[in-house]
Amino acid sequence: MKDTHKHQGLRKQLATVLEAKGITDQKVLEAVRKIPRHLFIDSSFEAHAYQDKAFPIAAEQTISQPYTVAFQSQTLEVKTDDKVLEIGTGSGYQTAVLLEMGAEVYSIERQHELFKKTSLFLPKLGYRAKKLIFGDGYKGLPEIAPFDKIIVTAGAPFVPKPLLSQLKVGGKLLIPVGDHTQIMTLFIRKSAKEFEKHELGDFAFVPMLEEKN
Repeated sequence: MKDTHKHQGLRKQLATVLEAKGITDQKVLEAVRKIPRHLFIDSSFEAHAYQDKAFPIAAEQTISQPYTVAFQSQTLEVKTDDKVLEIGTGSGYQTAVLLEMGAEVYSIERQHELFKKTSLFLPKLGYRAKKLIFGDGYKGLPEIAPFDKIIVTAGAPFVPKPLLSQLKVGGKLLIPVGDHTQIMTLFIRKSAKEFEKHELGDFAFVPMLEEKN
């Protein structure tokens, strides 16, 4: 697992591209500069690892476009020691960004192939989530709730009620909602029963899978 000066230079260039697109959170930009994204994708795509593009990974999933990862991370306003639930561990790149930002991360992955691969891979890079779980993201993680922040990294056809219920008052849920393209939607919990909703533009994600009984 090599990380060369060239890779580091390409990461700096990527951070500059993301700044130009409106990413201002310095913790996010520092994470982009630090995390070796080329190690998270198939080696055949390595030459393109620091372009602002999504790429295929195992189990017909993708590693999100860097701008999407940065946008979601910035929008959540992650603070040190925030308890964050991530729905869709995938390659683990978003997980690593959250950990670099100081979050305490619990992450759920529905694809067993990815879950096994990422569970072994992240610790090799020194990234240790509080817990990686193989399970159904629609159900959240009630036994660990409530969470300061919840981030969904797959397109959901609707907003799962368990995720809203597992937010602290003042907490944020960021979820792409829709079937083919998604609207990035932010929910802020204002009280036990009241949520503030913000729609933040169109994005494209792979579908969020439910557990089939």
